[in-house]
Amino acid sequence: MHQRRWLPILAVLLALTAWATGAQAGDDPWRAARQRMVSQQIQARGVMDPLVLRAMEQVPRHLFVPPAWLASAYADHALPIGQGQTISQPFIVAHMTELLALKGGERVLEIGTGSGYQAAVLSLLAGEVYSIELVPELCQEAAERLAGLGYAKVRVRCGDGYQGWPEAAPFQAIMVTAAAPEVPPLLVEQLAPGGRLLLPLGPAGGLQFLVLVEKTLDGRLVSRELDPVRFVPLVPGGAGGRP
Repeated sequence: MHQRRWLPILAVLLALTAWATGAQAGDDPWRAARQRMVSQQIQARGVMDPLVLRAMEQVPRHLFVPPAWLASAYADHALPIGQGQTISQPFIVAHMTELLALKGGERVLEIGTGSGYQAAVLSLLAGEVYSIELVPELCQEAAERLAGLGYAKVRVRCGDGYQGWPEAAPFQAIMVTAAAPEVPPLLVEQLAPGGRLLLPLGPAGGLQFLVLVEKTLDGRLVSRELDPVRFVPLVPGGAGGRP
């Protein structure tokens, strides 16, 4: 077993069991923290899609952060998850999810699994989620975490995010959680007509913007520049980290 794992397997299983037991009993001790996160950090900034708000309130973010950061699991900022990567600020996760405008049943591709948190949120709104992570340790940990928590709609692959997941294409929505200098052409190819591709565009450490690319039914691309953001870089060979 890899020595850099966050917790021994037994401790992880105990934590998951305690959370599941508490949730079933209706006394989840983290419920109030999630409700405050949604009302004060997310709704207050304009995220209004009830499906997104419900997903953010349901996913146990504290189980996607290292134990050292447990007390800050629902705080209004990103947190380190190891390997030089982070779990994104809750508002950014909710905002990007809302921009995909998922209605249920869609096949979604995520580039940059990280801890698996964003994939878990997406899985409560979509039909299937395919997620790619470059860093082997994060990839394995996220896959085990998502499976242990029952997020059966999520499939995780270790590999090059620039290549997408061609055998599962086309995707009705694609989310990239690291900044690229341009829209990766293979991801555009794998986007279904009528689909949406959301990613940060811009140089590492420089000015970046969220960009929403929509593919019309006749195959044309329509792009919109949205909010200024700051993400780690998407590099050839895989994705930098985040959610």
